[in-house]
Amino acid sequence: MVIKCGGSVLEDLNDNFFNSLRELKEAGVYPVIVHGGGPAINSMLDLYEIPAEFKNGLRVTCEKTMEIVEMVLSGQTNRKLCSMLMKRDFNALGINGSDGLCLQADFIDKQSLGYVGNITHVNNDLIMLAVNNGYIPVITPIGIAEDGSKLNINGDYAAASIAKALKAERCAFVTNVDGILIDGELVSEITDSEIENYITEGSIYGGMVPKVKSALSATAAGVDTVMIISGKKQFYKNNCWHGTAIAAKEEVF
Repeated sequence: MVIKCGGSVLEDLNDNFFNSLRELKEAGVYPVIVHGGGPAINSMLDLYEIPAEFKNGLRVTCEKTMEIVEMVLSGQTNRKLCSMLMKRDFNALGINGSDGLCLQADFIDKQSLGYVGNITHVNNDLIMLAVNNGYIPVITPIGIAEDGSKLNINGDYAAASIAKALKAERCAFVTNVDGILIDGELVSEITDSEIENYITEGSIYGGMVPKVKSALSATAAGVDTVMIISGKKQFYKNNCWHGTAIAAKEEVF
């Protein structure tokens, strides 16, 4: 199971989240974690007086910004998440996506976006080497291009690409809410077409919109089951899932 933790939810992760990881491992499900770090990157860019710029939801990344992105993601956010896991007796192994050609990527549009990439290949052998030896891989979404350039990869897309490459049972996006709420009620199962309708009519709004669009990008990438889960509550307990499961239009629950 691939789990995407955005930088904005790291502070929300509590023992309920880690207890879910423990139960998953006991049930024979092996977690692979992909993390972001947007807020921390923005803070560091402010410190260096480098303006943050986005196009179509992607961070425009010049060479200097790429250095800061890697410094923050690999040296700060990854270390923090690994430390949180280690304190709870998990064997966590931080992996920079460019190490060992873990995440190979191409430039999306160097002229417009700079050092931003799409993943072209995932080194499954490297990830499974960690998993098969009892470690939880904690992967930084940094790719490496054919010319050796480091590329900034959208964390949601990285999680979806890794889940597809590993043929993962599920890909989950961690949020600060239980899942998708419609009229105050948690929806346990939903299709991507229903999500689009709910967005159009305004039942899904505000901060939930980018979260569900991230999940939709994973179903579009070919991941069978995508979930939106909470980092504050147990999303897996006694062999039961808690959150919202999303499937593609043609799939039936």
